[in-house]
Amino acid sequence: MIFKIINDNQIILEDVHDFDLEQTFNCGQCFRWNKITENLFVGVVFERVVRISIEKNKIIFTGRDVAHEFDLIWRDYFDLNINYYKIKKNLSLIDPTLKIACKYAPGIRILKQDFWETLCSFIISQNNNIPRIKCIIERLCVNFGQEIEPNFFSFPSSSVIAKLNQADLAPIKCGFRDSYILDAAQKISSREICPKKLKSEDINTARAELMKIKGVGPKVAECTLLYGLHRLEAFPVDVWMKRALDAFFPGKNASYFGPYAGIAQQYIFHYSRMNPTLVK
Repeated sequence: MIFKIINDNQIILEDVHDFDLEQTFNCGQCFRWNKITENLFVGVVFERVVRISIEKNKIIFTGRDVAHEFDLIWRDYFDLNINYYKIKKNLSLIDPTLKIACKYAPGIRILKQDFWETLCSFIISQNNNIPRIKCIIERLCVNFGQEIEPNFFSFPSSSVIAKLNQADLAPIKCGFRDSYILDAAQKISSREICPKKLKSEDINTARAELMKIKGVGPKVAECTLLYGLHRLEAFPVDVWMKRALDAFFPGKNASYFGPYAGIAQQYIFHYSRMNPTLVK
């Protein structure tokens, strides 16, 4: 991978492998990236607005101080230090169907997202579809976040949300999830649940800790572990994944896929969702 700094606010990545923006942003792991044109995405991450465009084999990052912060933020956020080619090669040896799934969307990467934003977002995601999830999150940010650029708002901190009540959350139209969001914010802001501790604990213990939050079940806990804490052994199972496991991997669970089960899950999830007739 070759890095070229154009100026403080722009950097170009060349010779990038195993990284596809659309596959990564549209595989169900994040909700604040939007496709503006065929080759342009805009996202709000860690209180920063960044625009990423594609030109042939180049990925161009544009945003305030993006060149200075690339190694501090963006390299880690996009998991560019991990060799996904090697991981896919090893996963492909486990099972022939997994090999097909790896080849189907080879550019997916697990983003290293903010823990609180991930937890809150997946609480909102319960019994919801992606367009509506994104709208609720956007209303949450507009109402309680800080304006970073015109019409772009930060994700509000847990301490800000913890001071609110259900009536305060009415404008975001999140329905029954309002009490879940408040309970999560209170437990995170008070440090009753500590992300640093969850990062290092045995995954079963970490999962159980997250499930102490009102409304957080196994799926939300697992998504938070994988996308918010980069616990790559975490293995979220929703309706699509249950169907895929029943169809392709009967009797198997996360342990079958090894230490990178979370990455395997993304390939399987995307493959099954894009080929629904295979998992009926």
